[in-house]
Amino acid sequence: MNSTNSLNGITVNGITLTSPPIPRQDEILTPEALDFIAALHRASSGQRQELLQARQLRRQQIGNGVDPRFLRETSAIREDPNWRVAPPAPGLQDRRVEITGPVDRKMTINALNSGAKVWLADMEDSSTPSWQNVINGQLNLIDALERRIDFTSPEGKEYKLDAENPTIVVRPRGWHLPEKHLLIDDKPVAGGLVDFGLYFFHNAQRLISQSKGPYFYLPKIENHLEARLWNDIFVLAQDLLGIPQGTIRATVLIETITAAFEMEEILYELRDHASGLNAGRWDYLFSVIKNFRTRGPRFVLPDRNEITMTAPFMRAYTEQLVRACHRRGAMAIGGMAAFIPNRRDPEANETALQKVRADKTREADDGFDGSWVAHPDLVPVAMEVFDAVLGDQPNQIHKQREDVTPDDKALLSIAETEGAITETGVRMNIEVGIRYIESWLRGNGAAAIHNLMEDAATAEISRSQIWQWIYSEAITDEGEVITEDWVRELTEEEFGKMERFEGDRFDEAREIFEEVSLGETFPTFLTVPAYARYLCGSPERELAAAV
Repeated sequence: MNSTNSLNGITVNGITLTSPPIPRQDEILTPEALDFIAALHRASSGQRQELLQARQLRRQQIGNGVDPRFLRETSAIREDPNWRVAPPAPGLQDRRVEITGPVDRKMTINALNSGAKVWLADMEDSSTPSWQNVINGQLNLIDALERRIDFTSPEGKEYKLDAENPTIVVRPRGWHLPEKHLLIDDKPVAGGLVDFGLYFFHNAQRLISQSKGPYFYLPKIENHLEARLWNDIFVLAQDLLGIPQGTIRATVLIETITAAFEMEEILYELRDHASGLNAGRWDYLFSVIKNFRTRGPRFVLPDRNEITMTAPFMRAYTEQLVRACHRRGAMAIGGMAAFIPNRRDPEANETALQKVRADKTREADDGFDGSWVAHPDLVPVAMEVFDAVLGDQPNQIHKQREDVTPDDKALLSIAETEGAITETGVRMNIEVGIRYIESWLRGNGAAAIHNLMEDAATAEISRSQIWQWIYSEAITDEGEVITEDWVRELTEEEFGKMERFEGDRFDEAREIFEEVSLGETFPTFLTVPAYARYLCGSPERELAAAV
């Protein structure tokens, strides 16, 4: 079979494509690549489903008052001082500044020209998982690696690659997200397997020939068993393509509260393929709220903009992460600077840049080996900070942080967080949540809102705070009890302020936001029902919108 266009709508070897054909899909969806995805799926789907069910049970236990703690059954791993992860791979020895962003054509070029050491090519939270985005993202990565990628904006501005480009690290979707446009044996494939498998199949040998390798960021992992499944997939994928074991390297995002109690175990499970851990912010806070949302005032946080990385439970999380990584020879990568410079307001711009410098200085002084930025203009700012600390050293793994003591109770010192809940904070969650979802529905998962580059985590924490505040009958600093009726009133007011335009998706965005923030039940991820309803319900509409 020379073309996969004929596969759309029919089943061959148990593989079904449910979406209409899109341009250049034959370059990605080759029969061999699809067979490779099928092999990965068939080897892992049962274990994946068991792990997703275990997530639900764990959340129920936490909701019923069973706090997470360091695991007794893995104490031997934590107490063994001898094991280490694999040494840094080619292109990953120096990660002092990493830029993140989706894999659309313009963003790909801008990220690769940014001067950062690493580009996190994001197929997850900053990318709407429409089938067009999934396939076009793979095409853009191949074109970038072949240095044939370019882009011309509607205004006529041309974008081309510079001479030197950073190492690419791809972030596939998390275990919970299905890919309903690709069925294996009549079941959707895990979105993360599609993203990982297609990139690895088409580019592993290409990357090796360029003296790099297939590198990945693994999101939303909740425990070491989920890391073990990824490691099993890495082993199988390398065997199937005859790639030497250990060629793949993965950095795990510690962005769930349960994973924070298993950081060394996660590194251990991936040790031949591990390169580090990352300390996120919004997803971590979202996970805290999601798991403890019904546990009363002790777990109710203030306005999200008041929760800084210096809050006691966040300090415990980041310091213990650096300790775990450096103890095992892995790199610790800091969180996101999401600020978008505003050249029209120099004073506000400088104030924001000072905050970015302070945040990156704290990370560098704490021992982090690098950090994230969302905009190319922030690369020099972060680079200057880490250059001052690292100098000619590629990292500071030698900084062991023996002064940090693993403390599981400190990870839950949430009640010590300072700050207030305000009406402004409630309104901000409503506005930003709806604006982000509207952008996501139009295919843009990286949305510039109030001079910040926002991704799905922003909408998740916005809606989860609203849900928890209503459930807990939280009170604002002005004495207003947060109720469903009051939030609906504020939603009506904020929605009325939003500037409409032809083709906008604000009505659907509001519907989703109200469903996931005001409903009796709490959807685990808002992107799951939104994906099923708006990205899979009508493939023809999705294709027309993309074209």
